[in-house]
Amino acid sequence: MAHQKSILVTGGAGFLGSHLCDRLIAQGHEVICLDNFFTGNKRNIEHLIGNPRFEFIRHDVTFPLYLEVEEIYNLACPASPVNYQHDPVQTTKTSVHGAINMLGLAKRLRCRIFQASTSEVYGDPSVHPQTEGYWGNVNPIGPRSCYDEGKRCAETLFFDYHRQHNIEIKVARIFNTYGPRMHPNDGRVVSNFVVQALKGDPITIYGEGKQTRSFCYVDDLIEGFVRLMNSPSDVTGPINLGNPGEFTIKELAELAIEMTGSKSKLTYVALPQDDPQQRQPDISLAKKTLGWEPNIPLREGLARTIRYFDKLLSEKD
Repeated sequence: MAHQKSILVTGGAGFLGSHLCDRLIAQGHEVICLDNFFTGNKRNIEHLIGNPRFEFIRHDVTFPLYLEVEEIYNLACPASPVNYQHDPVQTTKTSVHGAINMLGLAKRLRCRIFQASTSEVYGDPSVHPQTEGYWGNVNPIGPRSCYDEGKRCAETLFFDYHRQHNIEIKVARIFNTYGPRMHPNDGRVVSNFVVQALKGDPITIYGEGKQTRSFCYVDDLIEGFVRLMNSPSDVTGPINLGNPGEFTIKELAELAIEMTGSKSKLTYVALPQDDPQQRQPDISLAKKTLGWEPNIPLREGLARTIRYFDKLLSEKD
């Protein structure tokens, strides 16, 4: 078995963070999970409470933190438009102050640190598919800017700490990810469509539904995280992690209806400001550097996600 490490996961009670905690615990590591429950949920980690290798700390990353760990995964930040636009100033603070605090901790401990960045750094891309060399097309003053620019600034900080202080960094740009433990009301397209279909509600499509997205199942993504963190020290990223399979929003809605056996009808509303028309990762770098690519097809991942939401909704009834 590999060396047992003590690992800090910020945002560890969130959708991705909780799956990462599961994976690290299963590998035999000791995990400190940090979350302030702004968007994270106790339910996501309750099965780990009581595990001797798991510790939970309620803390906001915008305030400094003093711990002894060997690795840091920085995932703390609301990641859905509903949540990050609810308190845009706090969203920017979480990305920027959070990065400064975690990088400061990594500098003090001389430990490796992972940043969960996002495909939103590409904005509404004029290059398709998006490669890591593309600098993006981002509105700096729009309603999504708190998240997009916050994450862009965090990447800047990571690379400056790397150059100035020789900190070992790993930066992943995450594309649309879905799976169990997504919040049912987080406004993300997979959870929206699945919950609406299960309830028999009309399925809301923004614009004509011709905009495209690529959907990566959470287990595939977490595998990419771990491979990147454990890659040689000269592999810093940024590196795209996502599923290059491209689907229109309308195709996803129709698939959700079919797989849930729902009688929901499609309903069309105006497209939100700065909503990207295309989003598809070029994952050549991840394949070459990490030997990573997703292997769970959309239907299989959706089936698991539907089962999760079906159980969640039946518990609420």
